[in-house]
Amino acid sequence: MGYKEEFIEIYQREIKRQGSEPLLSWLQQTDFFTAPASTRYHCACLGGLVQHSVSVYQTMQKYYEEGIDSRESFAICGLLHDICKAQFYKVSSRNVKNEQTGQWEKKPYYSIEDQFPYGHGEKSVFLIERFLRLKTSEAMAIRWHMGGFDDAVKGGCNAISQAYERYPLAVKLHLSDLESTYLHENGTSAVPNGHIK
Repeated sequence: MGYKEEFIEIYQREIKRQGSEPLLSWLQQTDFFTAPASTRYHCACLGGLVQHSVSVYQTMQKYYEEGIDSRESFAICGLLHDICKAQFYKVSSRNVKNEQTGQWEKKPYYSIEDQFPYGHGEKSVFLIERFLRLKTSEAMAIRWHMGGFDDAVKGGCNAISQAYERYPLAVKLHLSDLESTYLHENGTSAVPNGHIK
């Protein structure tokens, strides 16, 4: 089973909220299942975004507490936290000098072409809520999943501390995203023609 099939299987099994089917249908009309997860840092490869989404969902499972957490919330947060990256990247090319021949060659790479510059976590919340209502804890988790890498936090915003204090789901998603990115997905980046960077 590939990452796309695994994503859809988990999504349909765990997410039953009204609007979930139209959201999945919309995702299938975007490049979500073929897009990279980043330009070069992790899963910068064909299908990297869905690979990262499944990885974060799987990593979150170790934080699941029966009677406290919701399987549906974990699926929503793990699978959908980065839907802001659908229709976000494009393949570009740049000249790179071949060290062996001394010749300049065109090499493909991923660049950002944000059609809707609304932020990162907040953009994912906005896109999800076009189809289904998020619980407050889910919205907080997705909004603040970048932790200290979030632009608002870098600018001095302290709201993240309050969100993490009040909503354990936000902490669990952030930790899972961090672990997936830096531990499980190390070495997963490739330029668009398939060569590992």
